[in-house]
Amino acid sequence: MSRAVSKATAVFAVIVSLLSVWLPMPAAAADPFTGYLMAHFTGESATGEQIYLAHSKDGLRWNDLNNGSPVLVSTVGTRGVRDPAIVRSPAGDRYWIIATDLRIAGGTSWSDAAERGSKSLVVWESRDLVNWSAPWLVNVAGAISGAGNAWAPEAIYNPATGDYVVYWATNTVVNGAYKHRIYYSRTRDFRSVTTPQVFIERSGRQGIIDTQIVEVPGSVGGYRYYRASADGHITIEGANSILGSWTNIGNLSHMGISNGTGGGNVVEGPMWAQFNGRNEWNLWLDQFATGRGYMPITSANLGSTGNFRTRSDYSTGTSRKRHGSILNITAAEESRVLARWGNSVPVNRIQSYNVQDRYVRHVNMDVRIDANVSPAQDAQFRLVPGLANNSGYVSFESVNYPGHFLRHYGYDFVLAPDDGSTVFRADATFRRVAGLADSSWTSFQSYNFPDRYIRHQNYLLRLDPITDATGRGDATFRVTN
Repeated sequence: MSRAVSKATAVFAVIVSLLSVWLPMPAAAADPFTGYLMAHFTGESATGEQIYLAHSKDGLRWNDLNNGSPVLVSTVGTRGVRDPAIVRSPAGDRYWIIATDLRIAGGTSWSDAAERGSKSLVVWESRDLVNWSAPWLVNVAGAISGAGNAWAPEAIYNPATGDYVVYWATNTVVNGAYKHRIYYSRTRDFRSVTTPQVFIERSGRQGIIDTQIVEVPGSVGGYRYYRASADGHITIEGANSILGSWTNIGNLSHMGISNGTGGGNVVEGPMWAQFNGRNEWNLWLDQFATGRGYMPITSANLGSTGNFRTRSDYSTGTSRKRHGSILNITAAEESRVLARWGNSVPVNRIQSYNVQDRYVRHVNMDVRIDANVSPAQDAQFRLVPGLANNSGYVSFESVNYPGHFLRHYGYDFVLAPDDGSTVFRADATFRRVAGLADSSWTSFQSYNFPDRYIRHQNYLLRLDPITDATGRGDATFRVTN
């Protein structure tokens, strides 16, 4: 190669490098989707208003992940979440879960929630679908005069503007009509949002709460985007731009399906999902009025509501699924999710050796040993690979507070969320060794203080050096189911 050619090649490489910084590059071709991930909540039980996940291979039959326990727990706002939506970035390198900040099980009435509820959404962020940030609040409705709440959030990437459209329902008075309308803001990071604008309003006093948009390839049926909304009916609309003009296609009353108007099967929480590899979609509808949970109706052409048909070949798993969203996932994403939450890590209790009717449990984030633990999940843990060292070490992850681990702090024990720090992960990591009082049982040696072991004293868990027979008994446990 001549020096001239070599120099030209180098210059060209520099130009390409600069262009990659200056110009937005298209995302790499997406890997094919191989499965489906559903985020949902389950209801108004003690832990029902948190983030649950379910997995499906065919888009019709679902299995609960994490042994039916929540995978994320809100520690902000009302400390409860409903109506979760999963959002993937166009490049597939970042994910968000956004949800309603609401916990009816905490004693809030529906009227209080609608008229004086949280105006913020709860947000989590992840790079891989399995390791999630701590949750944060984003105040989306605070700038709306008289806003009573912010419910049922959704988000979709808008290629026309290069950011995300976040939309939700807010209850307020406009032109004398007090009702829910769908508002929207734009965001790039789900932390700062633009001033909210009205997105959908129905005529008269008809409110609208639940709406979800799906993008379809090739404008199947005549439009690029379709949305389904719970507004007395389940109304289907189409558009070629997210923030442009929407056309009413019809509703599902001819199928005996409504959102309260005209009776029939009364549903809410419309949830779209395209079948992998083909132009066919399920619209999942929550049969909340009868408590039967989600059912799918299927269409290969969303341009007419007459193309929908009911299905009976589906299963939603063990837990009841309430308003959520479905993400089509690649083989790599599916592998990570199933490795993390695919029910492969058993649920265990930690039994005391010398007080055998008592088990390690958390209560108000403190840790002790008790008998007759209620709720039972307070004494259930997964022994996962050690956060600081996964070779021969374990960490104790709470079943009903996923992402929270037993850690020592000042030699006392607490249940705390993993903050990702080196100190936290070392404090939450232990070597599983032969029991100090009985080698057929187990003791747990501290990773960062190897001269100390987990033991109970006056029924409270501590991290102490063990120097006598009492200490050896206190530091000995059985891992059981």
